[in-house]
Amino acid sequence: MEINLNETRQVIQLAKAKAVQLNVNVNIAVLDTAGHLKAFERMDCAFLGAMELALKKAKTASLFRTSSEAVGEFLKPESGTYGMVNTNGGLIGFAGGLPIKNGNDIVGYIGVSGGAISEDLAIATAGVSLFDQATI
Repeated sequence: MEINLNETRQVIQLAKAKAVQLNVNVNIAVLDTAGHLKAFERMDCAFLGAMELALKKAKTASLFRTSSEAVGEFLKPESGTYGMVNTNGGLIGFAGGLPIKNGNDIVGYIGVSGGAISEDLAIATAGVSLFDQATI
């Protein structure tokens, strides 16, 4: 199963609502299960430099089927994985990239960038809550 376009739009809306609540303008990328772009939205005044970061956070999450932050644990110098950060077109090892799950199934990935790392994570978490809300 894969996230459809309507669900993708809902994920972005939930993420944007959280961004507005936090008063931060961000870039939001949603990828399908194959890691291809499903939708992208740049809020007004979101940093241009954060566009690629949002995409790469989502891509990093998709490549390892976990959060970009969890991948970051493997990218730390003490892990001995020298050069891994430069693989796959560059990996992002900090918060803001998450799998979108429907139950136990990954249906897509989200990447958020433009705020502080904690804000990006909160916004991405709001986006992935779509299926949690549907089951309540």
